[in-house]
Amino acid sequence: GAQVGQGFELHQPQNTVSLAVGQMLTLRCTTSGNAEPGPVMWLKGWGSGNKTIYDQKSKDAFSRVTRAVNDSNTDFTIHIRNFQPDDVGTYYCVKFIKGNDSVNEVFRHGSGTKVSVRETALVPGMVAAAVVLCFLLLLGLFIALCMYRRKHQGGVGSLCPTRTVTMGSFLSVPLQCCAETPSTPSEVLDAESSHLPSQQSSKEENDIHYADLQPLPPAPRHGRSPGTAPTEYASLRVAAK
Repeated sequence: GAQVGQGFELHQPQNTVSLAVGQMLTLRCTTSGNAEPGPVMWLKGWGSGNKTIYDQKSKDAFSRVTRAVNDSNTDFTIHIRNFQPDDVGTYYCVKFIKGNDSVNEVFRHGSGTKVSVRETALVPGMVAAAVVLCFLLLLGLFIALCMYRRKHQGGVGSLCPTRTVTMGSFLSVPLQCCAETPSTPSEVLDAESSHLPSQQSSKEENDIHYADLQPLPPAPRHGRSPGTAPTEYASLRVAAK
């Protein structure tokens, strides 16, 4: 990367540079000795299709490009911020001199630095973090599904209306009856006997109480709450032997 002429040397030591997207690209170039007046530039590509990346004499600001050592006449290293795939290519550090028609002519140039994109390798810590994150997401989804199913099943299972059945002249017994599991007369009778007053005298032990809670044909009757089936109750008393 060094060329010598009339005591002037130009050094472009980097042959290749590989970096990830978003990093800072550093292109190194130094000169030594004296040369005729003329700027030092950085070009991307060579020939008619080249593009000027940095111009020592230009007053125009180049976006993302800064000098490593400002106002230096020997160190022309530059930084390109936020490297992007479009920045891939070969870069040349070039020394120009004024020609006969005051046109810049190439005096010395480096051998070129080939810049490429480096694939970002997965760090073990990043892999572990990704696995943990996926596990937490799956766990949260599973918990949400379980809560949804429990809420849905609980709402369906609660569709059992509570009915109040009158047991003769004693009391009213609230019964919860579902269409899927109707209560039998014996179960209702057990419920009645469990709610009877415990202070009944011994003489009433011979009383026979009969309750037939089978639904009767509907009959028009004012004041009956909707959905309550009519019932029949009878009480018989026999003499004790």
